[in-house]
Amino acid sequence: MKPTMTISRKRTSPGPASAPAGTLRISCARAAASSSVSAATRFSTAIGSAPSATSWRRTSTLWTNSPTAARSAAAPVAIIPACPWKGSAAVVTVRRRARIFFFMRRRLHYAAMKITILDDYHDTLRTLKCFRKLDGHDVKIWNDHVQDTDQLAERLKDTEALVLIRERTKIRAPLIERVPKLKLISQRSVYPHIDVDALTRRGIVLSSSQHPGTPSYSTAELTWGLILAAVREIPQQMASLKGGGWQIGVGTTLRGKTLGIYGYGRIGEVVASYGKAFGMNVQVWARDAAREKARSHGYTPAKSKEAFFEECDVITLHMRLVDATRGIVKAADLARMKPTAVIVNTSRAGLIEKNALENALKAGRPGMAAVDVYEEEPVKNADHPLLKMANVVATPHIGYVTRDEYEIQFSDIFDQIVAFAEGTPINVINPDALKK
Repeated sequence: MKPTMTISRKRTSPGPASAPAGTLRISCARAAASSSVSAATRFSTAIGSAPSATSWRRTSTLWTNSPTAARSAAAPVAIIPACPWKGSAAVVTVRRRARIFFFMRRRLHYAAMKITILDDYHDTLRTLKCFRKLDGHDVKIWNDHVQDTDQLAERLKDTEALVLIRERTKIRAPLIERVPKLKLISQRSVYPHIDVDALTRRGIVLSSSQHPGTPSYSTAELTWGLILAAVREIPQQMASLKGGGWQIGVGTTLRGKTLGIYGYGRIGEVVASYGKAFGMNVQVWARDAAREKARSHGYTPAKSKEAFFEECDVITLHMRLVDATRGIVKAADLARMKPTAVIVNTSRAGLIEKNALENALKAGRPGMAAVDVYEEEPVKNADHPLLKMANVVATPHIGYVTRDEYEIQFSDIFDQIVAFAEGTPINVINPDALKK
């Protein structure tokens, strides 16, 4: 028997102080089938998610397949199948052409879930507007980073839905076998840190929005900030000034120089536009289709990978880390770069062959690097080789770490949890898990 929402013709209380005449009471009930309610009007669309709010707001518009019945005083009941709410918490107004306006005072979930959020270092998520999408659920947030399987298994033993912040925590088979109540992992973007096959065997759903067409502008902006910081030696100049010194060297102007974009995807395209705005000549090295796309945007595809590394003054990497791209930048590529050139990596450390960047910087080609990503994160050891180099500008993987970007990303992540709780999972990476 499916949960349904019924609308009965009588005035309701509580409701908005200015509730219009004709207001109807909504309450959730269980009905066997529409045929058992002879005077029912069935709606063609189920109602969408309503926000938690202290004020009454219009949140959804529905159309009946029987406008006459909906307008008629003789129609005592309307049924909406698959209602995701419990209890009585709404009013509707019936208008001409059977338009129904819903007003919700508070969000009532179909089934509350035990949710765990890992690695929220600054306890930011509960302060986001989109966090209210989880109202009614039991949410536990961990602010530290733990990778030990025993500790994670203890933390997640009662978890039904797990929220991951990008790739901060690896979810592998030994852990998956020890979280018996886990039903869903909700995250965003790529998932090389997750053993998807192990999830599927256990019937655990992975929902991960791939956000097509939506670049991370925050990452693109940080990339440009790192480029400027490197060529103008901003961190070094700041350190000198704060230490009682003055200017310590002469920087480089970007205008007229060549910017190399390795990987012309969503972020690479945005960074290329920044280079154009700064008066740089933009070259692109990528797959054939991406190079042709760059050409159509007015940029120059590099003649070859070798020429790309030899000619560019600044090279910035913008690729996803998958098997095909791991170690795609070789020591030989870096050795071709100018001694005045800069390489920037805000994507993934694994794109560069292991130890190749440190060795190349020691050899003087390229002359500088700016990095936001590392092989193992978080980095809490000041002895990391890159952190000890004067020709490296380093940041602690903050490319996507802005409040604006969090609102975008976690709105998607929380929507995936709500959809799963309502029985309509979205952005499912492993659909076979739904058959378990």
